[in-house]
Amino acid sequence: MSDGNVRTALVTGITGQDGSYLAELLLARGYRVVGTTRATGTADTWRIRHLLSRVELLALDLRDGAAVRGVVARIAPHEVYHLAAASRVDRSWERPMESLEANAGSTVHLMDAVRHEAPRARIVVASSCEIFGRPEQAPQSECTPIRPASPYGVSKAAAYWLAANYRDSHGLHVASAILYNHESPRRGEAFVTRKISMGVARIACGQATTLTLGNLDGRRDWGFAGDYMDALWRMQQLEAPCDLVVGSGVAHSVRDFCERAFAVAGLDYRAHVASDDGLLRPVDATTLVADASLARERLEWGPTVDFGGLVEMMVFADLERVRSGAGV
Repeated sequence: MSDGNVRTALVTGITGQDGSYLAELLLARGYRVVGTTRATGTADTWRIRHLLSRVELLALDLRDGAAVRGVVARIAPHEVYHLAAASRVDRSWERPMESLEANAGSTVHLMDAVRHEAPRARIVVASSCEIFGRPEQAPQSECTPIRPASPYGVSKAAAYWLAANYRDSHGLHVASAILYNHESPRRGEAFVTRKISMGVARIACGQATTLTLGNLDGRRDWGFAGDYMDALWRMQQLEAPCDLVVGSGVAHSVRDFCERAFAVAGLDYRAHVASDDGLLRPVDATTLVADASLARERLEWGPTVDFGGLVEMMVFADLERVRSGAGV
């Protein structure tokens, strides 16, 4: 149980990119932060290594409804941030059931636990622009039809509708943040932006000569993860829950990211980047770009890091990692 004067936040997936930035934000605002993770070993906690003495970590299988309910009852959170997910779009084609269980199943268990054990808690579910799939218009807003184009998108769409169902049917204070691509130096290397920034660093340091990618023309709305976690916190402060699109509103291609990233290191991407059709997704979204005007209005929020600043941040961090031999 928490001190009556201190708000308790339960963060699923706290050891991921988003969880690490959210934990920093919550601690700075005086919260007691309890985070769930699949494992408590140091290999999983590198992003929050500097926070380990200030957060409470719990190993929890979010697919185990009874265990989730027990944690919620014991923690008695004021706010719940559901960030844990199987987040690889490409892998979802190979393991569709894993995506459904991790993303939709965990949401059911968490909603049900809060409903029974902490019904006054406020919940934000991290959704994804992948629920829109291949939209017919750009930008996309809260009114854009949900038509996912990948198993990952389907799983996130299911979680979105489950959250809405628990809000409408059981009166839970729950909202979905429809997040567009958000990156940082803490992004996993399996994601294209980090593949690029780390590839630039290795090439610049003489450890590689070529970076092989898939679709260079796919366009995405990229922002800084720390900014988007601030939006999630602001959503929790609204008196009435409201699903919101969160993004920068500016689209760039993978090619744009490459050009800017290599330029940071004084290199020409055209001399180093190759495209391999074998890395293409079975179905790839074309242009996903946010109309976040409602979030800007309701939350008094906006990005603090632009596209160029994000790319520079990631490349500089990976150059330092490669030069120091620090790995991740």
